[in-house]
This record gives sequence, C-alpha cells and structure tokens, in this order.
Amino acid sequence: GTFYASSTPDDPPFVKKGDSVKKGQTLCIIEAMKIMNEIEAEFDGTITDIKAENGDPVEYNQTLFIIDPS
Repeated sequence: GTFYASSTPDDPPFVKKGDSVKKGQTLCIIEAMKIMNEIEAEFDGTITDIKAENGDPVEYNQTLFIIDPS
C-alpha cells in the first residue's frame, strides 16, 4: 500500500514526532487496492519516531510509528 500522513495533500499530518496520542486516534492512512484504510493507535502514548514518509510504499506488518506507552 501507500502511506499518507494526512487526509489530503493540503492538510497537516495526522500526527508528528513528539505528539501525544490516544488509543483509537488516527495516525495515518494506508491506500491498498484503491481503498483508504485509517491506521489507529493501539494504545495511549507519545510518538517518538515515524518510519515512513508521505507517499512511501509500505508493506504488510511494516513498522510505521514508534510510540512510547504512557
């Protein structure tokens, strides 16, 4: 699929490094076979790293975010 950091090219990214996130919060969108899939945080925490750039091709089970649990 393709990694998208925001819902449209003109919108700010869903999250950036250092942001606090809550379980269920949208982190990015992955487009696969023309279907847009929102990827949500699995737990509360802080984004410590983002492993993909906007528009990057990504694979199933690839790490996209590093989140420090809180």
